[in-house]
Amino acid sequence: QLQFVESGGGLVQPGGSLRLSCAASGFTLGNYAIGWFRQAPGSEREGVSCIGSSSGSTYTEDSVKGRFTISRDSNKNTVYLQMNSLKPEDTGIYYCARRDRPYCSNSWSLFGSWGQGTQVTVSS
Repeated sequence: QLQFVESGGGLVQPGGSLRLSCAASGFTLGNYAIGWFRQAPGSEREGVSCIGSSSGSTYTEDSVKGRFTISRDSNKNTVYLQMNSLKPEDTGIYYCARRDRPYCSNSWSLFGSWGQGTQVTVSS
């Protein structure tokens, strides 16, 4: 059974860091593009960063570029999102999902099999 479990969220002050984990089961993570998304209160879910089946291929939204880094550990079947220099506007529930393609796209289409999410709150 395909499943994602996100973890690593929490409360952090502005300027702080968190590392989110997305542990996959039921399939080989390395065969698909995996994306991180977030949803702020009252807002639609938005794509943040994606990593293709070839780990050198990533796509990151301008809003977090230079602060967030996506990576993959194939041995652990896990994708990570390292978040640095966090801002209050980064607050939201962060989800990972699998794209029905091995590569990323800035259209953020063809994603499914969502995890339950992990809450990130950036506040002083």
